[in-house]
Amino acid sequence: MRALWLRLALFAAVLLAAPIVDTAYAAGKPAPDFSLRDLANQAQTLAQHKGKVVLINFWATWCGPCQVEMPHLQAMAKELGPKGLVVLGISADAARDASKVKPLVVSKGLTYAILLDPQTSVVAQYNPTKTLPYNVLVDRAGNIEQVFSGYNPGDEVTLRAAVEKLLAAPAP
Repeated sequence: MRALWLRLALFAAVLLAAPIVDTAYAAGKPAPDFSLRDLANQAQTLAQHKGKVVLINFWATWCGPCQVEMPHLQAMAKELGPKGLVVLGISADAARDASKVKPLVVSKGLTYAILLDPQTSVVAQYNPTKTLPYNVLVDRAGNIEQVFSGYNPGDEVTLRAAVEKLLAAPAP
């Protein structure tokens, strides 16, 4: 019995000594660059979109709220793309599920860039808790402006307002 208490005490001490995991890249910090392949197997980086407002959307084919959010992201990409918005959808689907990504994208009529992150290395970098959907709004200077975790109906209004505010701001 004493050994069990010692193990529990040691476990508690380790937990208390461990740093609390927070969002790795919070608002105001530079967005880390990445390189991922799109559905046409072409490499895309975040850096190639510097000077634009970038909305990075982390999602997966098995995520119901992600699929509900997609038409709103498509509408923003279509309407606000000419004003300087780039939407990058990053699939967090595992490599074994990659074959499900393209059919879903086609069925939803998505035309914004869809990138594959089968090892979830970029997902883990931006979103250590791997909450989906997860949106990161990056300003024209390449800094994280705001993070949106999860999706509930109506959230698209708040997201769009944040995007439009950044698009209206003067370029750096």
